[in-house]
Amino acid sequence: MSQSIDPRPELPKRFYTDVTVAEGEGGHAILLDGRPVKTPARRPLAIPSRAVADAVAAEWDAQRERIDPATMPVTRLANTIVDAIADNPTPVRDDVARYAETDLLFYRAGDPAPLVERQHEQWDPILDWAHQRLGVRFLLAEGVMHVAQPAPSLAAVAGHLAEIDDPFAVAALHQVTTLTGSALLALALADGHVGAEEAWALAHLDEDWNIEQWGADAEAEARRELRWQEMQAAALILAGR
Repeated sequence: MSQSIDPRPELPKRFYTDVTVAEGEGGHAILLDGRPVKTPARRPLAIPSRAVADAVAAEWDAQRERIDPATMPVTRLANTIVDAIADNPTPVRDDVARYAETDLLFYRAGDPAPLVERQHEQWDPILDWAHQRLGVRFLLAEGVMHVAQPAPSLAAVAGHLAEIDDPFAVAALHQVTTLTGSALLALALADGHVGAEEAWALAHLDEDWNIEQWGADAEAEARRELRWQEMQAAALILAGR
């Protein structure tokens, strides 16, 4: 009888005792027994915000016998920013702008009436905020049929994003956008108009409606919890910029 093979690689053992944060020329460094942490690409992990650096340090300190990157969402995001985004955040910022073409908040249910009303009550205030903040309006559609947004509206989103040049903020905006399906929710979060929990709830309005009707799926809930941790990591970076 053959033995099953675990495809997961063995996690590295914890090799350090003390975790500290030190401020340097390039930002805040995470020190493991006095030695700075480096990214997977062997770059110094320099973090502009002390609050974010403290969160990364807390993740390293929370590791036990072995180091599990799956439990370190802030560290993972910071590594990605330093290795893949810091040199040129423009493509990532442009991708956020493209989400505004098919933003979650633009596509509404035709029925049942209580869901239609819930979307109206909870999503419309974000569109009102966007109108006040960006000076433009967006078109709504029923169902999933694509609706082309006015060019001035898309240009306003792109122009607003162009003012954000910090790679950490750009990456956090992108992560929130992809997790929620909404560039407007990401911008509202970055602007302080909504908090992370409210933005998360708004993004899952339809899903939560279905759960109310049919019940929750354990595997789906576990996946959602992991994504929520990623959302919190991005929100922390936006709050600390």
